[in-house]
Amino acid sequence: MILLFRNMGYLCLCTLSVLAFICVLCRSEADKWLYESASCEDLKGVGSFNTTCFLRSDVRLNSDLSIYGTGNLEILPHVSIVCPVEGCLISFNLTGNVKMCQYASIIAGSVIFSATNFTMENNSAINTTALGGPPPSQTSGTPVGYDGAGGGHGGRGASCLKSNHTKFWGGDVYTWSTLSEPWSYGSKGGGKSSESKFGGNGGGRVKLEVIDMINMNGSIVAEGGDGGIKGGGGSGGSIIIHALKLKGFGTISAAGGRGWGGGGGGRISFHCYSIQEDIKVTAHGGFSIGCPGNAGAAGTYFDATLLSLRVGNDNVTTETETPLLVFPTSPLWSNVYVESNAKVLVPLLWTRVQVRGQISLLRGGSIVFGLSDYPISEFELVAEELLMSDSIIKVCGAFRVAVKMLLMWNSKIEIDGGENTIVTTSILEVRNLVVLREHSSISSSTNLGVYGQGLLKLTGYGDTIKGQRLSLSLFYNVGPGSILQAPLDDDSSRSMVTRTRCESQTCPTDLITPPDDCHVNNTLSFSLQICRVEDLLVNGLIKGSVIHIHRARTVIVDTNGRITASEFGCRKGIGKGNYSNGAGGGAGHGGRGGSGFFNGRLSEGGDMYGNADLPCELGSGTEGPNESYGHLAGGGMIVMGSIQWPLLWLSIHGSLSADGQSSNIATRNSNGSLIGGFGGGSGGTILIFLQSLTLSENATLSVVGGKGSPLGGGGGGGGRVHFHWSNINVGGEYVPVANISGTLNSSGGAGDDGGHHGEDGTVTGKECPKGLYGTFCIECPVGTYKDVVGSNASLCTACSLELLSYRADFIYVRGGVSQPSCPYKCISDKYRMPNCFTPLEELIYMFGGPWLFSLLLSCILVLLALLLSSLRIKLVGSDCICHSLNSIEQRSHHHLPHLLSLSEVRGTSRVEETQSHVYRMYFMGPNTFREPWHLPYSPPNAIIEIVYEDAFNRFIDEINSVAAYDWWEGSVHSILSVFAYPCSWSWKQWRRRKKIHRLQDYVKSEYDHSCLRSCRSRALYKGMKVGATPDLMVGYIDFFLGGDEKRVDIVRIIEKRFPMCIIFGGDGSYMAPYNLYSDTLLTNLLGQHVPTTVWNRLVDGLSAQLRTVRHGSIRSSLVPVINWMNSHANPQLEFHGVRIELGWFQATASGYYQLGILVVIGDYSFHNMSQSVLLERSTHEYPSKCDSITIKSLKQVQHNQLYMTHALCRRRITGGVNGGLLNGSTLKSLDFRRDFLFPLSHILHNTRPIGCQDTLQLFISIMLLADISVTLLALTQYYWMSLGAFLAVLLISPLSLLSPFPAGFNALFSKGFRRASLARVYALWNVTSLSNIAVGYFCGILYYGFSRFQLPERANMWNARREEDNWWLLPTILLLLKLIQARFVDWHIANLEIRDFSLFSSDPDTFWAYEST
Repeated sequence: MILLFRNMGYLCLCTLSVLAFICVLCRSEADKWLYESASCEDLKGVGSFNTTCFLRSDVRLNSDLSIYGTGNLEILPHVSIVCPVEGCLISFNLTGNVKMCQYASIIAGSVIFSATNFTMENNSAINTTALGGPPPSQTSGTPVGYDGAGGGHGGRGASCLKSNHTKFWGGDVYTWSTLSEPWSYGSKGGGKSSESKFGGNGGGRVKLEVIDMINMNGSIVAEGGDGGIKGGGGSGGSIIIHALKLKGFGTISAAGGRGWGGGGGGRISFHCYSIQEDIKVTAHGGFSIGCPGNAGAAGTYFDATLLSLRVGNDNVTTETETPLLVFPTSPLWSNVYVESNAKVLVPLLWTRVQVRGQISLLRGGSIVFGLSDYPISEFELVAEELLMSDSIIKVCGAFRVAVKMLLMWNSKIEIDGGENTIVTTSILEVRNLVVLREHSSISSSTNLGVYGQGLLKLTGYGDTIKGQRLSLSLFYNVGPGSILQAPLDDDSSRSMVTRTRCESQTCPTDLITPPDDCHVNNTLSFSLQICRVEDLLVNGLIKGSVIHIHRARTVIVDTNGRITASEFGCRKGIGKGNYSNGAGGGAGHGGRGGSGFFNGRLSEGGDMYGNADLPCELGSGTEGPNESYGHLAGGGMIVMGSIQWPLLWLSIHGSLSADGQSSNIATRNSNGSLIGGFGGGSGGTILIFLQSLTLSENATLSVVGGKGSPLGGGGGGGGRVHFHWSNINVGGEYVPVANISGTLNSSGGAGDDGGHHGEDGTVTGKECPKGLYGTFCIECPVGTYKDVVGSNASLCTACSLELLSYRADFIYVRGGVSQPSCPYKCISDKYRMPNCFTPLEELIYMFGGPWLFSLLLSCILVLLALLLSSLRIKLVGSDCICHSLNSIEQRSHHHLPHLLSLSEVRGTSRVEETQSHVYRMYFMGPNTFREPWHLPYSPPNAIIEIVYEDAFNRFIDEINSVAAYDWWEGSVHSILSVFAYPCSWSWKQWRRRKKIHRLQDYVKSEYDHSCLRSCRSRALYKGMKVGATPDLMVGYIDFFLGGDEKRVDIVRIIEKRFPMCIIFGGDGSYMAPYNLYSDTLLTNLLGQHVPTTVWNRLVDGLSAQLRTVRHGSIRSSLVPVINWMNSHANPQLEFHGVRIELGWFQATASGYYQLGILVVIGDYSFHNMSQSVLLERSTHEYPSKCDSITIKSLKQVQHNQLYMTHALCRRRITGGVNGGLLNGSTLKSLDFRRDFLFPLSHILHNTRPIGCQDTLQLFISIMLLADISVTLLALTQYYWMSLGAFLAVLLISPLSLLSPFPAGFNALFSKGFRRASLARVYALWNVTSLSNIAVGYFCGILYYGFSRFQLPERANMWNARREEDNWWLLPTILLLLKLIQARFVDWHIANLEIRDFSLFSSDPDTFWAYEST
């Protein structure tokens, strides 16, 4: 807008300048005969005014001078044109350019320049100081009298008679109407005597009319003359400048002159489109010698282009005003600036100060509206912005402000309505923003309204808005240390506001249901109203007698904020405290005032009054002996919200108070003696209509009675607080209406020295709906209900315990319980409503309880088991028919069917190979991933004649490397052992089978048989064959003759077959019991000495005895075997010239050794056998896995057996370990180490058959079904306990808990030779699942152990109940089922593997009676 205005002014100015220049030319040609122009030569110059004139000599004139021409003018340096006559006129009217060089000067009463461009170089000057002619007629610029006052013009002249109580000034102002075109001389200053009637002369006039640009680096001065100490200073003159552009660093001054009283400033007017701000423009008042603090008033500086008025005194201190008279309405001025200690007076009765832009008061500037002696005027100030910095506005009368923005910095607006009650209310209407900073204040001795739609912000300490009555309707923030107050601090102001409320108990309508507007007048009840405020943040102080916050949304009283009506109540009032004989009773209100006591006399306190449910009274005060002692005031009243417009939220972090006044001083008589004390004032009223309240920690809300003064003053009664809740949601929509952490105090004041304590006041709330109680309508306690409307806590009735379910507690219900049937909840979310059962209990009680459920489940399981048994018999067949095995092949299908049968092992002997068989060399070691099979170096004596020893040792290296396992095979086995042990066993068997096949392929196809001496064997690759027992525990290599040996050698070699060691298969474990394996080759070899039927019966009987031998109890379990051999085997064998003995063989470096039998044929006896032959033979026999049975010490034992040698063992030169024979004596010398799985051998072990196979399998089916049923129930229980417990029981170890069920049914429904093997896998899964049960016990103990020590969540629980204590039942039942299953499976396997019960006959004759079968 300013830019547009400047453009328009620029066009107008150009047009006016051209027209003026044409007029000058026309006038110079037409009136040349009237005005004779001086020539360049007349002024001692060179050139012509029609071309260019150079003035190079000083010119002194005594009269006016006029120059006309169409050329240029240049006044050379140090050249002066002087006309020292007052009012002398020097005029240059040229169409060219004018230049004043350095130190050039023109001195005259009036100076006029007309040119195209005007230049003033450094130190050049146009000076009309003190050369002004007479001022306009009928003006009072020159002061009257002999006071030495200064002359007036743009500002008043100073008068040293002016003081705080007098209003004198010197010369007055004039030419206000020609503010934009001032052309008047300044006035003379007043004299101090008749001899010296005048002081300094007034300033002259300067006018520059330039078409284009003025380059100002010199000075233009029209200041008033110096009056000295004998007269006042003259006032400044007039300066008018017309130009398109004005720039430079010069000075333009129309300041007042110095004198006894300083002269007023003159008037300056610019008509310039562009002004460089470096030019200094001043019109300040002259310095006053007689009164240095009261210089002349500032003149005016008017920018006609911008229509902007500036009044500045250049920080010269003055008490003299610059009157501003009528402000134009068309066009409106843009801005008004009052600055630098200038004082402006708007003296008219009614004045409207209106500008389009801003009104700024800066750096000590001030504006006074009206006259202090007549404070009945009304003034309006209308602008876009009102900016104040270190300045003041004083208003005598009423003041109405309408601006968009009011910014105050260390400034004041003081409105004084006098004592006239008819003065209109002052209104400050600010549309956008009001900000007070740095101790700024707005105060009014009458009613004051601050309205608008913007933001009112009091930022800090000292920022204040005060009034007799104060109404604010802006969104605003009361900053720290700032104050809003009404009424004022004096007693008369307070009494005027509270007078009508102190004798009335009627609630004023304008507080309960106030009008929609927010106007302020004397008929309203409030003293301070905050109206139509969205959000109010209080960091400072709001205080008043009746504070009303109306139509606000939220009010936040911050930590440093205070809203208080304390000590602003009535001086007397309805509950006034009495004073009698020196005893002052406290005032009453919500509670009765405490009685005063002095010298044995008692003075009653004031009475209670008001309505606790809707209080709206001021607190009462107390009186003294007489009026001269004054009164103590009660608390005022704070009303927030209204019935129609409640607060949404009140948050108090500071304080909200209406306390009564206290006194700490006793009353005294005129002679100074004590005559008693005052009673305390009563607390006031806090009435809040709201929806939600927050009273934070360290916050206070109080209506405390005042403390009685010393010497028996009674305490004031407490006031009244009422919360009128506007909207209390009930039921599921309930939200607490209050959050109280701070202090809410309505106590009475303390008495002193015998004075009684005032009674407590009241704190009430609106009646609460059903389910809620108390002042803040909180929910009734858990376990109670409230079915009536009211706030008394006794209305909450206890719920009936008869309706409370087992394992349940009454629960919290949002909004409280409003019905006698109180809701409850199970003590844990894991229980199910309404009976608080676990899911398992729900299932059990669905079928009639534990006993009926167990019976029903048992019946179902039996029926299912019968159905499965029928189905199994149909698919598999019955096992009731007992039959014996007639052949090795048949036996191998039933004996350890989980292992390789003979038909599955490649390389087994044939009958035609029997005659050429030389020796069977057994692998040493248990064939595990850690200790694989290996053969010893150095060939045994039996084959030393058919092999090359060096080549044989190389063969041993190669075969041992082939027999070794890869690292990853052992790693997989270790991992499976942890997560699924049965799978690890299957993995080991699979890798063993692969290893046997690999060894067979290597010997049969890859090895060139280079170690054999027989050429035929090397050529045909038939001198060696690899074999293994069906359980893959023992491997061996059979050596055969090639057929091309010498006859003598063949006989000698064949004779070395016996004595023969046969190593037992198995390792004495559950999965691989000891057994005597005799393939066709061995049978044929021994058949040459013993009938085949006898040998086969012996093998079956010994294997039956060996199956019960457990490696964990090797010493005790081998005794029956030795006894059986002595009672059943050897007597029958000796008939055929054969004897067998039990022995241990092939001990390895790790301590592992193998068990077997030593077979002696013919005339050999153990007594006459050479030590070396026996031990030699025992060195390379059948190795068997014994699960780390170690030889701790083998003591040499003396015994009575004829065939037992003295030494049991010896170490060969080659380093091989020999074996020894075992009997009742040597068994005691064996020591062994049990592994950590030994306890499981009591659960899983091989037993003797019991028969009744179908019945046994029926029981196993029942156990399987019961197992899976109880497992599922237990998992349900653990899932109910916690997901962690469920996962732990299910997955530690993985698959073990649920695998027995499919494994068991797979075993029951299987066919063929693998039935026993699958049954053992089933048994292994069954026993492995015990780890899951152990984890279940651990989780149960951990869970219920911690829950036992956990405290109840609520201290007032009606019944402290623990959760279910019978958690251990299902794991225990499952454990019993597992143990029973294990025993049933042991019997089942025994029935499958041993079909001939006669093998266990204790009578040898009976045993051998079945030999033919």
